[in-house]
Amino acid sequence: MTLTQSLLIIALLIAASAFVAVAEISLAASRRLRLRQMADEGDPRAEKAIQLQEQPGDYFTVVQVGQNAIAILGGIVGESALSTTLAGILTWWMPESSAQHLGSVLSFFVITSLFILFADLLPRRLSMIEPEALLLRVLGPMQLCITFFKPVVWFYGRLTDALIRLLGLPDKRDEQITSDDILAMTEAGARAGVLAEREQQAIANIFELDTRTVASAMTQRDSVAYFLRDDPDQVIRARIAEEPFSTYPVCDGDIDHIVGYVDAKDLFQRVLNNQPISLQDDSLIRKILMVPDKLTLAEVLDQFQQAHEDFAAILNEYSLVVGVVTLNDVMSTVMGDLVSPDDEEQIIQRDENSWLIDGITPIDDVMRSLDLAALPNEEEYETLAGFLMVMLRRVPRRTDRVDWGGYRFEVMDVDSYRIDQVLVTRMQEGEAVVPHQQPHPASTLSAVAAVAATGPAAHAASTPAPEAQGTAASAEPAAQPNPAVTATPPSAETPSVP
Repeated sequence: MTLTQSLLIIALLIAASAFVAVAEISLAASRRLRLRQMADEGDPRAEKAIQLQEQPGDYFTVVQVGQNAIAILGGIVGESALSTTLAGILTWWMPESSAQHLGSVLSFFVITSLFILFADLLPRRLSMIEPEALLLRVLGPMQLCITFFKPVVWFYGRLTDALIRLLGLPDKRDEQITSDDILAMTEAGARAGVLAEREQQAIANIFELDTRTVASAMTQRDSVAYFLRDDPDQVIRARIAEEPFSTYPVCDGDIDHIVGYVDAKDLFQRVLNNQPISLQDDSLIRKILMVPDKLTLAEVLDQFQQAHEDFAAILNEYSLVVGVVTLNDVMSTVMGDLVSPDDEEQIIQRDENSWLIDGITPIDDVMRSLDLAALPNEEEYETLAGFLMVMLRRVPRRTDRVDWGGYRFEVMDVDSYRIDQVLVTRMQEGEAVVPHQQPHPASTLSAVAAVAATGPAAHAASTPAPEAQGTAASAEPAAQPNPAVTATPPSAETPSVP
């Protein structure tokens, strides 16, 4: 075989190896969603490619048979093609025996480099860039190869299936698409500039509807504007002017006894018609939807859809009203900054290292704004105020602070035990961290003993009856307090009420 013939055979083997490499990588890297889109556009090859992804056994058998056969042939032809020619050239500078050994080494290096570069690296990299387009091009020839090598494919395919069953391994690829997959795609789209950052955040918020409870979006009990059933016309008008909302709960005595709700449009219609407003009129009061506080926002949306309502009262397990929620509240949670007015922002970034956050802000929003992956005991609270209570193990007071995850959470304002504002600052490197210690069992027992020693029973036991005071004093000296138990006077600190 001449040198030209050997080089031509090597070129053909490299081309065949490159084709097999493209066929392998393009099938593995092709996106099922993209193939489905191409199939819906009328390309029958895409439908066949989807079927091959579901059952790729015969396809990859042909790929592996082809790769190994080409590698063996390339080694045989390459060693005989170049080693003799290279040895003849090297004999001009060295002995014949040394030239033959060096020629074999150089021939191996050249042939291997050609295969690695043109039959492996280059086609595989191209297949990763445009996998679907290349897969559709090689699909026809690969199907012919599967048919031509049917006996070989059947033998190795059945042998592989037996080994998979013997080892208990899965024989099909899991094509189930999860929410994490979709979120990863939207994040990649946001980084590539295809999606705006706010659009990507809105999509992420939609998936959080299944995990966020209604308490994270509701109006808290102490912020609910409501009417009593017996409120006079003047009180109703004054409250509407002071707290203008679209919907008001109507209660019988207090907020825990809601009898329904009234729509502001009905009230305005009466005002425009110069009619008095009386909530004793049942035609004004609509039936209110009551939902548990443990429902997720997705479940609340289902309740709204089934009841054809957009307003609901939230009850806890003791049948007490903890707040109200509207359809707009849920949609504001989804859309975030796209629909929320600036004056209602719960998280205000003052600069790149500090934030002013409302205490009732959902903890998920806080973690997202601060880029925190996790917080301790997340299942015990739903708001920033709850996080501070769990960390401090008491009701927070002004200037209390918690250091966690490289941030300092400092209580700035407290209104009647309610945390209004929390200043969050990014801690600088080397800044001292405030330790937070859990109560020790021994100190807890000492505190209980101290309370018991200063309680009414202790005072009664230490004070003798009037008729026995003299004899008791002369019989034995008064009992001395136990030095191990010390009653601590209550702290003089009180919460700040602005």
